[in-house]
Amino acid sequence: MKTLLLLLGLGWALAASANPIFKDVRTADPAAIVHNDTVYLYTGHDEAPDNKGFFVMHDWLVFSSTDMLNWQRHGPKLSTKDFKWAKGDAWASHVIEKNGKFYWFVTVRHATINGFAIGVAVADTPLGPFKDALGKALITNDMTTDTDIDWDDIDPAVFTDDDGQSYLFWGNTKARYAKLKDNMIELDGPINTIDLPDFTEALWVHKRGDIYYLSYASGFPEKIAYATSKSIHGPWQYRGILNEVAGNSPTNHQSIIEFKDKWFFIYHTGASQPDGGEFRRAVAIDPLYYNEDGSIKRIIMTSEGITEAVK
Repeated sequence: MKTLLLLLGLGWALAASANPIFKDVRTADPAAIVHNDTVYLYTGHDEAPDNKGFFVMHDWLVFSSTDMLNWQRHGPKLSTKDFKWAKGDAWASHVIEKNGKFYWFVTVRHATINGFAIGVAVADTPLGPFKDALGKALITNDMTTDTDIDWDDIDPAVFTDDDGQSYLFWGNTKARYAKLKDNMIELDGPINTIDLPDFTEALWVHKRGDIYYLSYASGFPEKIAYATSKSIHGPWQYRGILNEVAGNSPTNHQSIIEFKDKWFFIYHTGASQPDGGEFRRAVAIDPLYYNEDGSIKRIIMTSEGITEAVK
């Protein structure tokens, strides 16, 4: 009992293999990175009292694991209040390391410019402390005027190619990307659009071998689809559905990582109890496998999740 209390006091979640991986906190929009043989998982934080209203999200949570089975909880490490120009709504985010620093790209609602915006925080470690790197938004709704909605600038995801060039991907109803300067807080060129079948949101880019993979939420309720290319600039070939509607949640948001030579698909679901649903989601993890031709096998969502430590 003393050992159990000590581990809980240190923030360890025991027996976290079953999906969803955290039972007592609502998590959503997962984005994960691997750094020094450790997985750092950054999530949104659903705090809605029920599923009758709308999203209630004020901050972002961080978890870490060295085996994908046992997770240490680090609590909230960034809040909408850390961006003085924002007025709320801590929606999807993504952290990436570059030149020894960690950049946290976030979705928030702008206080003075109508609509959602993308900001950037920076830290010297994966756990922070993080601070606003710009003092203003990197992307605002008035920079993308080709849609009639004010939530088309959401869900940032950053990919750094083999040559060191980083790209910011984002969007809702319109898929967008742009080069980033080496300082990671300025665009380096125009904003480009990507033509993807039935695109909704949640872009994520990863690379395996010489193939680029672009996955995204498709339709509504959302499934995860994906496309492949030989270049980060496309053209992108649509490859089909990767993940079905994720249990009692019309939204779907994925992150794909390689950890110790194994691949994982991280997503959220609304099926957790009690009272999971559209505005009360929880993150889950299942293995991801490739076919010999480089295509991805359809994800099998399980209740068991990761059952053995990854070594």
